[in-house]
Amino acid sequence: MIEYISGNIADLSPTRIVVDNHGMGYGLEISLQTYEALRNYKEAKVYVFTTINQRDATEVMYGFATKDERELFELIVGISGIGAASARMILSAMTADEFREAIISENINKIKSIKGIGLKSSQRMILELKDKIVKGEGAGSDVIFKADNNSDIEEATSALTMLGFSKPNVNKAIQAVLKKNPGAKVEEIIKAALKML
Repeated sequence: MIEYISGNIADLSPTRIVVDNHGMGYGLEISLQTYEALRNYKEAKVYVFTTINQRDATEVMYGFATKDERELFELIVGISGIGAASARMILSAMTADEFREAIISENINKIKSIKGIGLKSSQRMILELKDKIVKGEGAGSDVIFKADNNSDIEEATSALTMLGFSKPNVNKAIQAVLKKNPGAKVEEIIKAALKML
């Protein structure tokens, strides 16, 4: 798999980017999130993270401004009945954080308000993605935890995983700690999480 393509933006629209890499133009399908993130960098060298999706008999390459968005895209297309076009529509209609929040809070109305996503698809997404998102798949811990102390959370997550605990278990423990004490500092988060791990 091609991990990313770097180069200058040769062409950019809200749905597509062409990255010039040493005289070769790579065309990638993108979401509005990626368009918004890259549209001010037309003169600079950019890194576009990629994934390839099979559509009928052809391969379509998708580009993302962040690894986080790509991981979420891959989680969404992993659901049976949800294709790459729907995943791109979801990531164009709301940010990755908003989508995760809608899944975790089981906000069916917000999800089905996206063009092409009905009630059954919304329910299936919540059913299949909620546990994965809570466990930290498709995102770093700083995306999952909405708090003022994201740097403390990152530091605590890093320390606990270095101690040998798995990231999903660490994320779950930190989430439980922050539920009880949202303003916890690094040391408090680590001590409290260690009691749960």
